[in-house]
Amino acid sequence: MLNLNFNPFPVIRTERLTLRNFNKNDADDLFKLRSDKKVMQFIDRPIATTVKDALEHINKIHEFLKNNYGISWAISINNNKRLIGTIGLWRIIHEHYRAEIGYMLHTDFQAKGIMHEAMKPVLDYGFNIMNLHSVEANVNPDNYASIKLLEKNGFVREAWFKENYYYNGKFLDTMIYSLLVQHHKV
Repeated sequence: MLNLNFNPFPVIRTERLTLRNFNKNDADDLFKLRSDKKVMQFIDRPIATTVKDALEHINKIHEFLKNNYGISWAISINNNKRLIGTIGLWRIIHEHYRAEIGYMLHTDFQAKGIMHEAMKPVLDYGFNIMNLHSVEANVNPDNYASIKLLEKNGFVREAWFKENYYYNGKFLDTMIYSLLVQHHKV
């Protein structure tokens, strides 16, 4: 069984990015991200309507972290503390050494390789530090950019569930992509 401890919080730096813990100062930027219809287009969750929604989401992230249910990073450009996106490993199934990856990025920063740059060290952390055996991604079949990102990082499609998810008055399809530790390129 996984034995996780996210304390101290693992700050990750890449060539262009800093992946860090969330703080209350991120609320405005997180609200802009989670209230943007284009960003949320394929994330089947309610859109944030107030900054208070974003603060509650930050509190939930910290609660997950404290209880070892998941870890999420605020993505910012090096030397700039503004949040431009999020990435995390959550829905951790300790007994199966598996977690789900989730991410979102402000539209001004999409299609610039930023999420690919953030995903690689997060996967490295998941496999090498957390000891995960597999990471899955739950994707809307119309989210071609996300599918391309996952495939570029070695994920393969495991399943396509038809109308298995009810959201906003509709039954939606779900695709599951996964990456096993032995297929992850370090």
